[in-house]
Amino acid sequence: MKREVTAIDTTTHGKTILVTDDEPHIIEPVKAHLERLGYQVLVAMNGREALNIMRDGKVDLVILDLMLPDIPGEEVCRLVRESSRLPIIMLTAKVAEASQLEGLKLGADDYILKPFSLKLLTARIETVMRRLPDSEPQDLFGDRHLTVTERRIVNALARRPGRIFTRDELIEVAFNDTFDGYDRVIDTHIKNLRRKLGADQIKTVHGLGYQWGGKRR
Repeated sequence: MKREVTAIDTTTHGKTILVTDDEPHIIEPVKAHLERLGYQVLVAMNGREALNIMRDGKVDLVILDLMLPDIPGEEVCRLVRESSRLPIIMLTAKVAEASQLEGLKLGADDYILKPFSLKLLTARIETVMRRLPDSEPQDLFGDRHLTVTERRIVNALARRPGRIFTRDELIEVAFNDTFDGYDRVIDTHIKNLRRKLGADQIKTVHGLGYQWGGKRR
């Protein structure tokens, strides 16, 4: 993995990232890079260790490999989402669209395909961090176990109930300029939101996109 020099962002101080991967050649440069940026970094080599660390409640974001030696990353994500909205960025070598969409269905906020650059990883982390509650407008839906990505999408829709948002517009809302995947990921997030908020809250405008169709609360 190519090492890249990046200026330290003072806004990262105090933020803790858990890197979960069983490959030292990935963990070591990622950990060193994030520490240079000012993050505190914890490391887990398997799923059980990651879950134990997350239960302490001292992690702000998780980088989660899907192919772990004990518990699959998808199962780790599912277990976390039963009780937490902790931001999760999945690392995966599975290039199939279905595999990536499955990760988002389980509640991941983003995914990165291996191999990846440290510059891309930094951009994805910063994008997800910007969606956290202390930097977001007031959450319209309280504690509904929405992920940070889901909250960003639903808040955009609900604040402009008359507007139809295309997939591309919602991708921009959710991921800014760091997205390089399939536009169907938005459909997956919408499906998750309907399950959590009610099927009638978000309307599909066929051929155009999505529109808010319910009440804020």
